Amino acid sequence: MTIQIGNAPCSWGVEFAGDPRNPTWQTVLQECAEAGYKGIELGPVGFMPEDPAILADGLALYGLQLIGGVVFRPFHDPAAWTDVLDATHRTGAALRAHGAQHMVLIDSISPRRAPTAGRANEAEQMDPAEWAAYRLRIAEAAKIGSQDYGLTVSIHAHAAGFIDFEPELERLLDEIDEGLLKICFDTGHHSYAGFDPVAFMKRHIGRISYMHFKDIDPLIKADVITKRTGFYDACGQGIFCNLGRGDVDFTAVRQVLIEAGYEGWCTVEQDCDPTLDISPMDDASANRTYLESIGFS
Repeated sequence: MTIQIGNAPCSWGVEFAGDPRNPTWQTVLQECAEAGYKGIELGPVGFMPEDPAILADGLALYGLQLIGGVVFRPFHDPAAWTDVLDATHRTGAALRAHGAQHMVLIDSISPRRAPTAGRANEAEQMDPAEWAAYRLRIAEAAKIGSQDYGLTVSIHAHAAGFIDFEPELERLLDEIDEGLLKICFDTGHHSYAGFDPVAFMKRHIGRISYMHFKDIDPLIKADVITKRTGFYDACGQGIFCNLGRGDVDFTAVRQVLIEAGYEGWCTVEQDCDPTLDISPMDDASANRTYLESIGFS
């Protein structure tokens, strides 16, 4: 398998399954295919049909392969553990039903962290006991995904969660066995956090099992960090710009992947605000064209 390029429902503004602003799942599949992609992520569990037969027909209609899915839940909140487990099992079952490989764990936005997104030196840290319990919850979800559903499970750093900045990500990687937990590396979130995506990839390419391609507008990043703008408001301001227009060096990203012999999917995720007058399909097409222009097939 060579490097393949996919997309995800968040590029159509789909962050939460029950959001009434979401487009239909059929629209997302159709436009993803028309923009030139052959694979797509599940999106938040419950957005696409959980009946395997219905979703299989939809994927086949548009010639798409299901790549993986994200468990975007508050791993930092022990009171939410039942919800985290429910999402983990439902996502695992959906991915297994369609032969998808990647389960991605993301600690969702915490009110304690939202004001310091992009500000590593100011961010509140967990105390040792809280961190230990947090790590165990992530490890348990990883075991469920890998052992119960046969998936490759990875951790994804995300702005305004408790796995946001590079030192936190590397600490978690040191404390959970590599055989259990890989990395889904998101170029944009790493830049948002204030770190160098390419340098991180070079150090950890052996543990990266999956890639999310996202770019960051450096002027908007500087503005939202200065003003302590919330994550979703920053999305609405266009912090995640079209690929090639921001501060991520995708030519260098490609080179690291090629030199390491990376095979598999790289998924475009251009998070956007569904209330804005934008065309997700136009952005998806532009991103596909850009990636082709720098050597991704």
